[in-house]
Amino acid sequence: MRHCIQGYIFFIFTLLFCDEVNAQYNDTTFHYVGLISSGSYNKTNSSTAYLLNNVLKMGIRKKDIALNSTNSFLYGDQNKKLTNKDFSSVWDFNLYKTFPQFYYWGLFAYNVNYSLRINNQLLTGIGIAYKFIDQPTRQINVSNGILYDYSDINLNDSTREIYSTPRNSLRLQIKWDIKNLLVFRGNAFLQNSLQDASDYIVKTDVSFSIKIKKWLSLTSALTYNQMTRTKKENLFVTYGLNIEKYF
Repeated sequence: MRHCIQGYIFFIFTLLFCDEVNAQYNDTTFHYVGLISSGSYNKTNSSTAYLLNNVLKMGIRKKDIALNSTNSFLYGDQNKKLTNKDFSSVWDFNLYKTFPQFYYWGLFAYNVNYSLRINNQLLTGIGIAYKFIDQPTRQINVSNGILYDYSDINLNDSTREIYSTPRNSLRLQIKWDIKNLLVFRGNAFLQNSLQDASDYIVKTDVSFSIKIKKWLSLTSALTYNQMTRTKKENLFVTYGLNIEKYF
């Protein structure tokens, strides 16, 4: 609950100091800050369950390069039993050189995921992406690259494993803005080991937002994760607020 309160304090602070903003990067905007604070709560006569999710995004964009970071914390509890205590920090850069529709990317990520039995995971790598559609209101791109995965996981309740493997990382990314009012975002990842065909990671994030102001939206999000090495998967749906500021 403490993390949720901290998220909403940040939300109120941002709300007080935000002004009208643009819908995306342009010739005069070079920085981005976004906060998504969401969750779900369910209570019956015999059970209580809640899920809290705070995501902080930041970005810097210049002519030929962009640096982005996404930091998230997810906490879940059911009948006073821990179900989720997941932290993720992802830093990536995009280099826009050579051909207009192509760009290069690099990534560094650190993950802790209680529900997937991931104690620590480091991912780093590089790749290339192609933009099929790149418009202010519509974006579709596909990327592929090679990641190095160093992980500390629990295979079961009594067996712990530390291992490393190279992975191929395939991603589909979609953003659709309908009349600057309804916004759909989707990301899907398939990260399979190059050493073991049965070892792969699936990640899917889908969100739908209704804009109240240019900087404030109501958001519903669905997230699915699967890790075959630990034989674990999770699926959760959250509702909340999304604040975005470009400057």
